[in-house]
Amino acid sequence: MLRFELPITAQSLALVGYTANLIRYQFQTSIMNVTPSYCSILVDYLPYRISESQIIAQLHELMLNTDEHQPSKLSPKTITLPTYYSHRVGPDISRYESIGITLETLIELHTSEVYSVSAIGFAPSFAFLSGLNEKLKLPRLETPRVYVQKGSVGIADRQTAVYPNHSPGGWNIIGNCPLELYRPDSAEICPFNIGDSVKFESIDESTFLSLGGVIKEADKQ
Repeated sequence: MLRFELPITAQSLALVGYTANLIRYQFQTSIMNVTPSYCSILVDYLPYRISESQIIAQLHELMLNTDEHQPSKLSPKTITLPTYYSHRVGPDISRYESIGITLETLIELHTSEVYSVSAIGFAPSFAFLSGLNEKLKLPRLETPRVYVQKGSVGIADRQTAVYPNHSPGGWNIIGNCPLELYRPDSAEICPFNIGDSVKFESIDESTFLSLGGVIKEADKQ
């Protein structure tokens, strides 16, 4: 496990993502998985191809030779996620309205930020996005839903995310993104990498449906 003694910022996340890609490239014949997350990278190696002492020494050398400012010199990938914000697909919009945040304000606050991919987990292509406006911070639901619709855009504490598939979940659902974010048959299974930037773009119902979105009654989520 590699740990970065840095605060979680867009710059540090870009560094983690950049370093993880370097490790994948340089150790591709001797590792199984490289899992970056927030300010750490977990490296699962093949002990019959490289010893523990060897990989520790080589990772240490790689870290010493990595320019922490290098990620900022690269062109960051920005992903725009079209999202339909409506009570029809956002059963927890009412929770914000109960504390004085209207749907219009919710949309403005959620779409005005540029988020950073901090971790990918829980489910394939489920990207934890940091950078949420403090006014939108809400705790997870006390009782998670058994079913959350594919594409649901949720908020939990200081993070936001899109559910790439139908699944259980306890995040506050405020909208739906019609894009396919988990593509197991594609060369790019997941569109996200640690350190990527993400923007949400508000769309109307007709655009949502034309992009493949599906509307179900909120009480079925």
